[in-house]
Amino acid sequence: MTEVKEPPPGGGATEQPPPGVVVRQAEYGDRLAAVEPGGTEFIPYDQRHGTPLKLLWTWTSPNLEFATIFLGVLAVAAFGLTFWQAAAAAALGTGLGAVTHGILSARGPGHGVGQMVLGRIAFGYRGNALPAGLNTVAGGVGWFAVNSVSATFALATLTGLPKPLCLAGVVLVQVAIGFFGHNLVHTVERYAFPVLAVVFAVGAVVILGKANFSAPASGEGGGLGGFLIATAASFGYAAGWNPYAADYTRYLPPATSRRATGLYAGLGIFAGCTLLQIVGSASVTIGGDALGDPTGTFTGHMPSLLGNLTLLAITLGAICANAINIYSGAMSFVTLGIRLPVALQRGVAALAFGAIGLVVAYFGLDDAGHDYEAFLLVIAYWIGPWLGVVLTDQWLRRGTEPSDALLFDKGYRNLAGPIAMLAGVVLSVWLFSNQQKYVGPVPANWASFGDVTALVGFAVAAAGYAVLLRILPPNHGGNMAGGRKIM
Repeated sequence: MTEVKEPPPGGGATEQPPPGVVVRQAEYGDRLAAVEPGGTEFIPYDQRHGTPLKLLWTWTSPNLEFATIFLGVLAVAAFGLTFWQAAAAAALGTGLGAVTHGILSARGPGHGVGQMVLGRIAFGYRGNALPAGLNTVAGGVGWFAVNSVSATFALATLTGLPKPLCLAGVVLVQVAIGFFGHNLVHTVERYAFPVLAVVFAVGAVVILGKANFSAPASGEGGGLGGFLIATAASFGYAAGWNPYAADYTRYLPPATSRRATGLYAGLGIFAGCTLLQIVGSASVTIGGDALGDPTGTFTGHMPSLLGNLTLLAITLGAICANAINIYSGAMSFVTLGIRLPVALQRGVAALAFGAIGLVVAYFGLDDAGHDYEAFLLVIAYWIGPWLGVVLTDQWLRRGTEPSDALLFDKGYRNLAGPIAMLAGVVLSVWLFSNQQKYVGPVPANWASFGDVTALVGFAVAAAGYAVLLRILPPNHGGNMAGGRKIM
């Protein structure tokens, strides 16, 4: 067991990471008017800055948007729940996703690398391409398109301008923020937070004041099956941020409290998601065409001035969400090891995914509601098994961490990770999927199962990884597998 020297409290500039770690050489610090250099490299101790508190608004702001509200709308209007059932599903699903987000975020300061780079521990250097590739598509293209459509509807409703023109303007702003990188993303979230919080808080008071909390369920489905589908969708929405977690904590000094880091990150997810989903569910009980014209119906319940301000807030919230989506989508892409100009590899990837996301969003302007419902469930289908592997690996290694050099060892293999994750995805989707594109045999015959695909996938992958790790122990390549004690 090789002991790795710990950095001094706060991360001293003279302390060096262990041999074999790829360290970012370019200066960045806390500058805003600079493009963040590099991509997957270890962040040097003298470049670390910030406190865990900033994670509260970093993760609350991107969830104060209409995509979150519409998830609450779906719970009542599409999944057939009453308001109180929908509120419970929102709290349960979001709570699970927020807890896992906090656990993953807490690892960033100690390792100084992004979430998908940390994933190499459980998946191996090459095997990590499975989750990194999925997250590249889900974040850099899928979520980016979903939120761009949300912002486009709001801006078009407010201004009366053509949707394609609104979409182009929104995408341009989002890509610019993601291109400049980490510091600008955090700053945008910080200054958007009070604006979004005030506007949505006032809007929530108006909507909740008009809501009929005792209204009967109106949509198809309902019952336990509908509740489980709504819970799974809420989990998919919250856990959709999980593969990004350490991307936004890796710049914190290594002595930063792990507990505070996880708490503020998880609280940001839970507060923003749960509140607006509840407001969305309440808005359906007032009346109107919640599925046919979701944005217009929601703001139509408000006085005209507040409705217009809410449309602006919806646009701003979607921009906040996509600044993170395109940034972390690009981070996942460079984790794949594809060669790009070293100095700007993350920035170049952000520009590319912005262009791809623009095209996907344009074709998603029609029938957005059904596409969104299916997308939320599919996101949970792969994130559940991925979490099963990552969290099981973390549990088995509790008290110690492997050498950080292992994260950059191209010869390091851990076949247990990708095999267990694939098994979790295939088995759970085949048997339990319950969404528009495919219904598995279990919910097809027993509707009360709803959609427990993510839960089953998590369990299968977690158990599979624990067993396979004994049968297929990791090959540590050219670097030592030693670790350091976590205090």
